[in-house]
Amino acid sequence: MKRRKMVVAAGFCLSFFTGTLMNLLFIPGFEHHGENQQQPDADAPAGLRVDELPPVETATVGRLPELQRQIRERLDEVLRYRQKRAHWVGTGPLERRRLMDLEQRSEWETYKGIGKPKNDYDQSQPTPAVSKATKSHREFTRESVLGCGSIDNVTNVQYLGSGYTKAVYKATVNSSFSVALKSVDFGGHDMENCVKKYGSSPDCYKLASFKIVKEMTLMESLQHPNILKLYGYCYQDNNNIKDTVTAITELGSPLEMIQLLQTPWEERFRICLSLMRLLYYLAHSPLGSVTLLDFRPRQFVLVGGVLKVTDLDDASVEETPCSPSSPSDCLMEFPARNFTLPCHKGRCEGVNEKRNLYNAYRFFFTYLLPHSAPSALRPLLDKIVNSTGELIWGTDETLVHLEKVFIRITSFPGSHSSFSLLTEYKHVSEASIAAENYRCWPSYQHDACLLSVFSVDEAIDVCESHAQCRAFVITNQSTWTGHQLALFKTGAASMTTAPGKLSYIRLGAAES
Repeated sequence: MKRRKMVVAAGFCLSFFTGTLMNLLFIPGFEHHGENQQQPDADAPAGLRVDELPPVETATVGRLPELQRQIRERLDEVLRYRQKRAHWVGTGPLERRRLMDLEQRSEWETYKGIGKPKNDYDQSQPTPAVSKATKSHREFTRESVLGCGSIDNVTNVQYLGSGYTKAVYKATVNSSFSVALKSVDFGGHDMENCVKKYGSSPDCYKLASFKIVKEMTLMESLQHPNILKLYGYCYQDNNNIKDTVTAITELGSPLEMIQLLQTPWEERFRICLSLMRLLYYLAHSPLGSVTLLDFRPRQFVLVGGVLKVTDLDDASVEETPCSPSSPSDCLMEFPARNFTLPCHKGRCEGVNEKRNLYNAYRFFFTYLLPHSAPSALRPLLDKIVNSTGELIWGTDETLVHLEKVFIRITSFPGSHSSFSLLTEYKHVSEASIAAENYRCWPSYQHDACLLSVFSVDEAIDVCESHAQCRAFVITNQSTWTGHQLALFKTGAASMTTAPGKLSYIRLGAAES
């Protein structure tokens, strides 16, 4: 009798384990890192693949239909983005594979044989989007995307932060290439609240993981210089959950608005121009007009001084439905003011584009554009800020005007000093001044006065306007606009040899 009870208990445990395992396999979006499958090498090309799915049913005792409905809705959203991308790229039918919640293998086998199209898609080749993202990074020259083998060998892993759903880590691949690793935060707000409410860690993980899968899908589909690049992904076991997903992306530095306000205007304008170029692309993307529902500075990072959006899990292409008889359907509410958009063909016209644009105004333009801008550009900048704040312009018009500003600052001749001022400075080639720094604002260097100038004439005017300036050094460095960086000094007593640099000393200033 005792042996019989043990056999029954073992059978029950085995059936429970099998059911749970089947429910966890094949979270949508990617090839999984399974035990009975050949492990993908770090150098093996890969692409994101999504398949159709039979209706989701409640597969295990205690699983709440409400949670299953949420999982299904997130799955459907990912599938819609994949189908939109397939239609745009024109690559033909996507590869079929299981995604989630296969209650019985026999049902899956039946499903596989129904209407399966012939597939000419070569899965040995990376998708064009992933291939482009990989090749475009100058430091990462391998043809393949990163995978589980890359994660297994990373070093210098550092926790960067977390939000409601995801945790982000910095890691080094091959001792030289830094990447960001994104995964579901098991101690995060979404997981904790879901487990507390539904009592199922595997299902709650599945729900949360769809945000990462959605983000990877959008990163693959939306290729733009101001969208963070997706380098790869990995599925592996973690916290007793099978096939947890990790996204491997480009690494950026957080956007700190307080620090940005202290940077030179030229760099602040670069951020605003980058943002506007991104919003123009999102308004005309291959997936349709994309809005960033969680539009905040923390959703962006800087990569080499370039602004990039890093968080796409709350992006959407859905436009608000409306009725002409109900103007409140198209009401956009913001903390400072509201806007009512026209209803056109059952949709609020331009709602995604306008929402992005007004958020750009209230989080970026109003703080970064006007302050300490060149006086000659202020009328145009004021017009840009006012027009976006009132939503008079769309993304197209706003970008055109910001590009006009860019053309003016890259070709702006600056102010020209008279010949008499130029003759008051001694020119020393291949020389720099090591010490005698003073601070000014805004400066590219916090402990010195390092400013961008269009020409030597403009540098002389800057030096003349600073009471403590007695000399300056034209460096061999330039900003993103092509302007040269100049160091302004209180004297020239510490002059040293420096190839490629030019020093200008006001006549009468100490040189020894």
